Amino acid sequence: MNVNERSTNFATFLETHDICFKTVEMHTGGEPVRIVVSGYPLLEGDTILEKRNYAKDAKDHFRKMLMFEPRGHHDMYGVLLVKPDNQRADIGVLFIHNEGYSTMCGHAVISLGRFAVDYNYVKLTEPETQVNIQCPCGLVKTTVECKDGKTGAVRFESVVAFVSHTGLQVEVPGYGLVTVDIVYGGAFYAIITDTELGVNVVDTPIEDIANAGQAVTSALQGSTVIEHPDSEDLSFLYGTIITDGKDEWHAEKPTSSICIFAEKQVDRSPCGSGTTGRVALQYHKGQIGLGQQRIFKNSKTMSQFTATALREATLGKYKGVVVEVKGHGYYTGEGLYIREAKDDLGRGFLIN
Repeated sequence: MNVNERSTNFATFLETHDICFKTVEMHTGGEPVRIVVSGYPLLEGDTILEKRNYAKDAKDHFRKMLMFEPRGHHDMYGVLLVKPDNQRADIGVLFIHNEGYSTMCGHAVISLGRFAVDYNYVKLTEPETQVNIQCPCGLVKTTVECKDGKTGAVRFESVVAFVSHTGLQVEVPGYGLVTVDIVYGGAFYAIITDTELGVNVVDTPIEDIANAGQAVTSALQGSTVIEHPDSEDLSFLYGTIITDGKDEWHAEKPTSSICIFAEKQVDRSPCGSGTTGRVALQYHKGQIGLGQQRIFKNSKTMSQFTATALREATLGKYKGVVVEVKGHGYYTGEGLYIREAKDDLGRGFLIN
């Protein structure tokens, strides 16, 4: 049997299966971006938040098939393409991970900017192409660098980022009384320095950092009210970012951090929405000014984003800023995933 015959037989085999996902695989700063281009069922709802709720309530088993083993892993991250309800949007997206559905994802948006141009959702123009992406948190404008017909670096303007709590003290089992700030950059994060937790974001083993971050998130979720001015669906703490504490602006020296989100998931990138929130916090504290660019680095992969506080803005009662984040997304391949009818483990599993 030659290669062409084998390919034809496999194509016939695929036609006999109801579940068949096609994906484009990317990463931004080391963090995976599995973009589901076909095979996911239609998500009902007039708005993107209604689609998000429908996905959680009625179609969550598909998320588990794509994010969990054997097709994914504990730290897999994905994107569902959905029809936007904002007329200015070029594409609409939902974000999926090991625990559920996030409201914003900067690293995914960076890869999605390239994807939207390269896969002809938006016509390429040089030297830059604008791609408007509707996320659950709102419309996010991305700008894709384009040269000689090829896409490159991507930057995005955040939704309004603001500080929800500062100097909040919380008792964290195993770590004692610690002080945190809570910020919003499209999702809510707790921000805490590594010294508060007795770890070092560079040298401490990642499992210990993940445990510390999850402990902070769990303590706050049980004790602190999180409120978004526009929507209850956005009003939850998504994760904790542990930083090196180097928050004063410096043009050349980066500040390092690790983001622990969802169910103790470790971000391999500097975290785009988390970086947005960190800039909002630094601006709130007078540590960075408008127009000042800062480098943010993941302390384990060493991948970097640059971020700038562009302008002041308000959201409800909160005075905040719009932040621009820039990074690079890269292709790693395309995927074709199925589940055979008798494959129970193929429904998705995680080993804790």
